[in-house]
Amino acid sequence: MTFNVKAALLAASATLVLTAGAAVAKDAPKIGVSFQEMNNPYFIVMNEEVTAFAKLLGANTPVYVADARHDVSKQLADIEDMVSKGVNILVVNPTDSEGVRSAVEAAKAKGVTVVSVDAQAAGVDAFVGSKNYDAGVLACDALVKEIGGKGEVAILDGIAVVPILERVRGCKDALAKAPDVKLVDVQNGRQERDISVGVAENMMQSHPNLKGIFSVNDGGSMGVLAAIEGSGKKVVLTSVDGAPEAVKAISAGTAFKATAAQFPRDQMRIGLAIALAKYMGAHVPSVIPIDVELVDKTNAATFAW
Repeated sequence: MTFNVKAALLAASATLVLTAGAAVAKDAPKIGVSFQEMNNPYFIVMNEEVTAFAKLLGANTPVYVADARHDVSKQLADIEDMVSKGVNILVVNPTDSEGVRSAVEAAKAKGVTVVSVDAQAAGVDAFVGSKNYDAGVLACDALVKEIGGKGEVAILDGIAVVPILERVRGCKDALAKAPDVKLVDVQNGRQERDISVGVAENMMQSHPNLKGIFSVNDGGSMGVLAAIEGSGKKVVLTSVDGAPEAVKAISAGTAFKATAAQFPRDQMRIGLAIALAKYMGAHVPSVIPIDVELVDKTNAATFAW
């Protein structure tokens, strides 16, 4: 999807919400949002948009928000609880793309409109999320450039949801274009800072000639950055997200050189608007991809979600 289409969707989303507000004010839909985690600025920003959206619809709009804490069993229970409370619209950010299928199908059987954001969820009415393959390509093209097109690199993987799998696939394809770059290790940091520190330390100890690391998200990358700085080695780091802390590290000239930025506000705004349109009877697209943007030393000082 091009930027112009994205801008048109955002404009349409705003118009839909404003015009629908009066129509649903007296009978506001109940909205449920299930996040894979909320201990992350990325999802905090998304949740801010949930609150803003509900205010646009009116003071009578009930909203239920839950944090699965990367536990699919908890997420299933959270969704079941929201459905029991009579939600009409459910937005799911799955901790396991396939693992939430039963809860999604149960919700739809009750007439609930279900949209997933950021990560695909099996069985939903629509999905809004970043072009994650492109993000992996952008970040790893930058990694190759930063190490001069030559040397050993590693990938810090994450949980098995489609966006993470796509980022890794994009990264591997980008690395494959550089014949003098060798992928020597892939390990799972669970996208968490504390875990990623130890994993990155192990990578650098196992591969003393390591020149670069690609991390699938900025949260984990901050742990990698700490490990790199603690080691005293010259290892380049790139990632995906565009989180404020990562952008600050890039701007400061650390080993963190680039991140393929996502736009979490746009994802949630469009996701909620699409869900409302579906709830109101509109035919909606099943997939709405959102562009990503490389943030490096050239634009880090001015970038923000």
